[in-house]
Amino acid sequence: MKVTVNDSCIACGACESVCDAVFSVDDKAVVNANAVAGNEDCVKEAADCCPVNAIEVE
Repeated sequence: MKVTVNDSCIACGACESVCDAVFSVDDKAVVNANAVAGNEDCVKEAADCCPVNAIEVE
């Protein structure tokens, strides 16, 4: 699974609150690619709850 955050990110923190093992937010959400494996369900949930659809999951 490849996870990226596009430039529409508003750093609201929703992804981090749902899946803090993978996402951290400063000026923009950042993906810890090493933590994606094993956390696929919360990554998908974070993508679904992103208000600006900034999380791209492939």
